[in-house]
Amino acid sequence: MSRFNDFNNPQVAALPSHLKQFIVDQHYEHYTPIDHAVWRYVMRQNYSYLKDVAYYPYIPGLLKAGLTIEKIPSLQEMNDALGKIGWGAVTVDGFIPPAAFMEYQAYRVLVIAADIRQLKHIEYTPAPDIIHESAGHAPIIADKDYHEYLSYFGSIGAKAMFSAQDFELYEAIRSLSILKEMPDADAEEIRKAEELLAYRQENMGEPSEMALLSRLHWWTVEYGLIGNLENPKIYGAGLLSSIGESSTCMKSDVKKLWYNKYAVNYPYDITKPQPQLFVTDTFQNLIDVLEEFANTMSFRVGGIYGLQKAVESKNTCTVVYSSGLQVSGVISEFKKYGDQPAFIKTSGPTMLSHNNKQLKGHGKDHHHDGFSSPVGKLKGFSTSLEEMSLADIGIEQGKQTDLEFESGIKVSGIVKNIIVNNEKIQVIAFEDCTVKDPEGEILFSPAWGDYDMAVGERIISVFCGAADKEAFEEIPPKSNTATHHVHYDPRTIELHKLYQQVRNRRHNGGDYGFLGNVWMMLQKNHHDDWLCALEILEILDHENTEPSVAREIKTFLETRAANEPELTKLINDGLYLIKHPVEQKLVV
Repeated sequence: MSRFNDFNNPQVAALPSHLKQFIVDQHYEHYTPIDHAVWRYVMRQNYSYLKDVAYYPYIPGLLKAGLTIEKIPSLQEMNDALGKIGWGAVTVDGFIPPAAFMEYQAYRVLVIAADIRQLKHIEYTPAPDIIHESAGHAPIIADKDYHEYLSYFGSIGAKAMFSAQDFELYEAIRSLSILKEMPDADAEEIRKAEELLAYRQENMGEPSEMALLSRLHWWTVEYGLIGNLENPKIYGAGLLSSIGESSTCMKSDVKKLWYNKYAVNYPYDITKPQPQLFVTDTFQNLIDVLEEFANTMSFRVGGIYGLQKAVESKNTCTVVYSSGLQVSGVISEFKKYGDQPAFIKTSGPTMLSHNNKQLKGHGKDHHHDGFSSPVGKLKGFSTSLEEMSLADIGIEQGKQTDLEFESGIKVSGIVKNIIVNNEKIQVIAFEDCTVKDPEGEILFSPAWGDYDMAVGERIISVFCGAADKEAFEEIPPKSNTATHHVHYDPRTIELHKLYQQVRNRRHNGGDYGFLGNVWMMLQKNHHDDWLCALEILEILDHENTEPSVAREIKTFLETRAANEPELTKLINDGLYLIKHPVEQKLVV
C-alpha cells in the first residue's frame, strides 16, 4: 500500500514493518451490491440462529466490534470500535503465513481478508474472507478472557519452530482456496490443487511446533465450543461464520470431546466439515492447555532439543545464552558435551542482541558469513564464565588469553573487547585468535579475522525468528500466489444494478411497484439468481404491497428449493426470516 494507514488505532500503529508488508488497502468501493447482499444474508442468518447457540457475548459483541447487518464493515468503523477494547484490525490478501498471523495476534491486531465469498459459496468458503474474519473473530474479542487467550496464543505462536514443509502446505492451502473462489475456475486445476494439498498433508513428516500449535488454534479459535458436552455453545470463528456448519456441527454425528492437551494429536482438513469438535468448560482452560504445550517448546526447553529443532527448521532462529546474549541466524550445526551443547555454528548473516535489541556493531553486516562460539563452563571452575570476575582468571583487555572449556574446546587469542550487560559477560572479542575442538580440529583461524566469542554456560531458549526483527530486517516468507480479482462482464454489471435498486428501496422507501420491474429483469436475464428475488420478496411482504408479484416470486423460490438440493436450505432459511425477521437493533 502506498501510505500506511493506522486508522488512529494504537494497536495498528504499533505494528512493526515486517508485518506491515502483508497489509493491503480494503478498497471498500470495490464491494458490489451482491457482496453487500451476501454479507446481509449471512449476518441475518447468523443473528437468527447464533443468538441461541453462540457463546453469549457474541450478539452484543457484534456491536462492540463495529458490525451491522446491513453492510460490509469498513476498516475505520471496526478500528474505532475495537480500539475501545485494546484491539485493532487490518486487511490482508487472503491467507498469510502462520508465523506472521500469530504475531499479529500478539500485537492484538485482527487480520481480516479484504475479499468476500462469492454467492455460490455463501454457506462456507475455505478461503479467508471478511465474513469469516470480522463476523467470526471480531465479536468474541469483546470477551476479556477470550482476547487475553488470543493475544497470549499469538505471543507463543510467534516463537514456534516451523519447517519448509509448513510453508509448502500453506502455499497449497492458499492456492486451493484462491482457485475455489474464482468464478471461472477450471475443474481440472481444482482437482490437481486438491491432490497437491492432500499429498503435502500426508507427507509432512514429524509435525513442527507450528503445525501442532496450528491444531490447537484450529480446535479453539476457529472451531471451538464452550460449556458442556451435551449442550455446548459456539465461540470458534470458523463455525460462527459458516451458516452451514454452525448448524450441522451441533448434530450428534459430530463427536464432542473435552478440550485438553491431546487435541494436538488431531489434524484437520480445511476443505471438509469437521468429524469432531472440542469443548472447553472455560477460556482459562484454553490458556492452561496452551501453557502445558508451551512448556514442551524449544523456546522454553532450549538446550540440545531446541538446537536440533532449529537445525531441522532451516529458518532464521534465535539461540539465547544463559548470559542473556541472543544469537540470531540459521543454525547450521552444533557440538555436544554430555547432554549439553558445547559449540554452536550459524551460516549466513547473523546478529547478536540483548533484550531483543541488536548489540552495537554486531549486526548481520558485521557477522555476514556466520558466527560460531563455544557454550559451557571453563575447565576447573565451578562458577560460570558470565558470572566471573575477569581479573580472577587473568582475562584482561589487550593481553593474551588461553581458555579451555569443560568440553575440551580451546580458545587462544588477544582480548580486544568485552561486552557486559546486567552484570553478566556476554561477548569477549579476540584478535589473532585460534579455536580448536578436543581433537585439535580448527574451528576458527586467525586468518579469518577477529573472533567474537559468545559467553554463556547454557542455552536456555531457542525460538524461530530474529530477536530484533527490525534491525535484522527479517522478512517472513510471503506467497507469490496472488488472489483472484474479478473483472465483471456487462451481464453481471447489470445484475449488480438490480441488486442496488432493491437495496435503495429497502433503505429509502419509495415506489415499491418499481420492484416488479426488477423482478421482470431478473426473470428475463438472470433466471439463475435467487438472492435478489428473496430480497424483493422480503420488502414486498413487509410493506404488504404488490401481492401478485410477491406470490410469483415465492412460487419461483419454493420451486427452486424443491428441485435444487444445494439451494434448499438457503432459500428455506431466507423465507423463514421473512416471516420471522431479526431484531432491528443491529440493522442500523
